[in-house]
Amino acid sequence: QVRLVESGGGSNQAGGSLRISCECSSRAAFSTYCMGVFRQAPGKERERVATLSSWWTTVYADSVKGRFTISKDNAKNTLYLQMNSLKPEDTAMYYCRASASCSGAYPTFWGQGTQVTVSS
Repeated sequence: QVRLVESGGGSNQAGGSLRISCECSSRAAFSTYCMGVFRQAPGKERERVATLSSWWTTVYADSVKGRFTISKDNAKNTLYLQMNSLKPEDTAMYYCRASASCSGAYPTFWGQGTQVTVSS
């Protein structure tokens, strides 16, 4: 079983910055799985924000390109999502995911989520 624990997030005004961290309990999974961050706003479906493959390939949603950066520290088993130039539409619950592939192949593990709120 892989456990993901998110931290960070919080509230900020539009134009500001926030960072989400996601610590993975399994070093083996963290180094070989695709790590990603997804978000879900009230009344909307969960959507991919960014993914980082084990080969360090990154993919971003069009809505966050140029503003968000996903990275990881293998020594700390921790994934980071740096969010700059925040917009009110970035308000959502953000979830960390570890998956055997970036397309979401089994097995897939999710964190408990952390709230991000951006005010105008």
